[in-house]
Amino acid sequence: MAKFLPLSAGVEEVVRDSDKVAFEGFTHLIPYAAGHETVRQSRKDLTLVRMTPDLLYDQLIGMGAARKIVFSWGGNPGVGSLHRFRDAYEHGWPQPLEIEEHSHAAMANAYEAGAAGLPFAVLRGYRGAELPRVNPTIKSVTCPYTGEVLATVPAMQLDSAVIHAQKADRAGNVMLDGIIGVQKEAVLAAKRSLVTVEEIVDDLGPRSLNACVLPHWTITAISLVPGGAHPSYAQGLYKRDNAFYEVWDEIARDRDGFKAWMDANVLQKGPEAFAIHARKSSTGRVA
Repeated sequence: MAKFLPLSAGVEEVVRDSDKVAFEGFTHLIPYAAGHETVRQSRKDLTLVRMTPDLLYDQLIGMGAARKIVFSWGGNPGVGSLHRFRDAYEHGWPQPLEIEEHSHAAMANAYEAGAAGLPFAVLRGYRGAELPRVNPTIKSVTCPYTGEVLATVPAMQLDSAVIHAQKADRAGNVMLDGIIGVQKEAVLAAKRSLVTVEEIVDDLGPRSLNACVLPHWTITAISLVPGGAHPSYAQGLYKRDNAFYEVWDEIARDRDGFKAWMDANVLQKGPEAFAIHARKSSTGRVA
């Protein structure tokens, strides 16, 4: 059964130096609070994995937590580049960063293979693309039935996975609703997993047709962090903070400005800072 832990203890339990770790979430439910706690705990030499690394990975990279990133798209959605990501890769600040770039399809299939315990993923992809020329992990296999040559990528085998979700019940089962990316696969592909949630309930209750429930035995730790996906959104609870994504472009351009912002808003604060972004119930309490 998953352990219910404060966020600091949850990160300490799950995310370790030199881990291959995914902080997953697709457009919403991005685990910012857990990422910030990882920064506060000064994790080092991480291989960061994510299909769509955005501001959270810019922050982790800029604070020196990463030595490598495995990804299929990287940027500030709707705004532009990730300046800390580019500075690390192009100029080695605060330390050199290795990259391994894939397509979305390859990453999704790699996660599926990792979740299934397979050694690699097979897909129709990369035909006429340049990525195989610069990424030696992309190989091919000939189908023994049809003779078709197919692309392969290694399965995504993770040390740790961190995701955010709307709720968990007291037995440790977790429900995600809205757009579901590869959060389920990331958890199943990892040795250890942490889920931050908006609320803990007696019963998960009614759910939409595309909701995903992760059973308690797939999860290492659960931490209650209302608002923990901000500035991304949590479907049905709070909206995306589009203004912050625009402001981040200016914050992250300058090394000193970035470090000052991270010191004031991450190093000097804790997970309780996220609660102001959570939905308030009719009683005024955080839901």
